[in-house]
Amino acid sequence: MAAGSAATKQDLFDEAQTKNAAAISSGYSAKDIEVLEGLEPVRKRPGMYIGGTDARAMHHLFAEVLDNSMDEAVAGFANRIDVYLDAQGVLSVSDNGRGIPVDPHPKYPGKSALEVVMTVLHAGGKFSDKAYQTSGGLHGVGVSVVNALSDRLEVEVARDKRLHRMVFSPWPRPRRHRGFRPCPQSTRHDCALSSRSRYFW
Repeated sequence: MAAGSAATKQDLFDEAQTKNAAAISSGYSAKDIEVLEGLEPVRKRPGMYIGGTDARAMHHLFAEVLDNSMDEAVAGFANRIDVYLDAQGVLSVSDNGRGIPVDPHPKYPGKSALEVVMTVLHAGGKFSDKAYQTSGGLHGVGVSVVNALSDRLEVEVARDKRLHRMVFSPWPRPRRHRGFRPCPQSTRHDCALSSRSRYFW
């Protein structure tokens, strides 16, 4: 029995060696190294960011958006959070907090801080205690992960009495060629209070 087990292990080892030799002979080079940029790593391996692809993981996406509103409330900048889920599965989260900044980001010329937060991993205001003393969520990863894994995401931010809106949706089609691009940011109408809304499905 022991001898048979040893032989089996040796066979497996020999098979692995043969496969490795074949892989080497086929030419493993720099061109075989993939570099995933933007939000593509999230779409490729969602489990690394939200723990899977089941219903519990979907709930995690909602929690990430809600955490942002909760952080505003805990910090004393918001006293109202509204959550709405419609029959089509569109989830809306809004609060009357400060809203994500919409001015140009110094590190990304031509992009607002809002666009950077929504499309760049590890971009947010929670890495230091300048904006928040305490915070929840994935710290600069959460809302961009939600964007990456949503079929469509809309964000509205009211700052300085103006409402700014960005939409992220699958493009181009078909879906297997999925990519995200922001619609042009537009200032719509005066708004009396600072607030933000996010709709995603």
